Amino acid sequence: MSGSNNAHDLAYKLQSKDATREANWVRYLLLTLSLICFLSLLILPLILVFVEAFRQGIQVYFQALIEPDTLAAVKLTLLTAVIAVPLNVVFGVAAAWAVAKFNFRGKTLLTTLIDTPFSVSPVIAGLMLVLIFGTQGWMGTWLQEHNIQVLYSVPAIVIATIFITVPFVARELIPLMQAQGNEEEEAAILLGASGWVTFWKITLPNIKWGLLYGVILCNARAMGEFGAVSVVSGHIRGETNTLPLHVEILYNDYSYSAAFAVASLLAFLAIITLVIKTWVEVRQEKNSSSAS
Repeated sequence: MSGSNNAHDLAYKLQSKDATREANWVRYLLLTLSLICFLSLLILPLILVFVEAFRQGIQVYFQALIEPDTLAAVKLTLLTAVIAVPLNVVFGVAAAWAVAKFNFRGKTLLTTLIDTPFSVSPVIAGLMLVLIFGTQGWMGTWLQEHNIQVLYSVPAIVIATIFITVPFVARELIPLMQAQGNEEEEAAILLGASGWVTFWKITLPNIKWGLLYGVILCNARAMGEFGAVSVVSGHIRGETNTLPLHVEILYNDYSYSAAFAVASLLAFLAIITLVIKTWVEVRQEKNSSSAS
């Protein structure tokens, strides 16, 4: 009787396996479509950026990169990232720690607010800053009376970038901290460790790869943000143009070689970010495997 049951189970498993096995032509068709989309939407545009950037020669390429306006855009882009990323790291770690380790009123509201930049268009985010800091905005009169310039200056660009990049660190850390639980922190506190020591010795080592992953994504978005920054920057050459805005201005001025040269710089930064991101993912996966 048991032999017949085993044979029945084996037959059922084979039938289930056959039912989920696709025909070869279906698999090859899906693979071909995936490769076509990958090559046409990702690889080909990236190659074309570098081809157009070097079309008029390497001298023209480097000349476009050392133009004063380009250098000013590079400096402003790096300055914005240097300010926005650390602030979002501090906020992201604090928010993730609060959401993952504690129960409190407003927890759902906090997680919703963290996700707000994902649901709001960057252009709308820029318009919100105009309504707050503009001449006719809520704080416009007070800022004018105290001779404080926020809109169409570096502070507005930094604020817009911070708003857009808020979720990246927190969203990487919240599920990671929730999966790790509170046992190690509670044990450390019971043994007499302070909250600060517990964070540095227990929590931070456990989340370091997730934190680095979030920082990479946050930095990539900060350097490549266009919509919100475009609204609040004022497009002042050499002063309030980041690299993405500078590319747009050069392209609109029919300086195609210079536009693609600057765009290739952004593409190169994106490639570096992708390589580092892949390395972090591999290390994080190895760390998870060794821990388990």
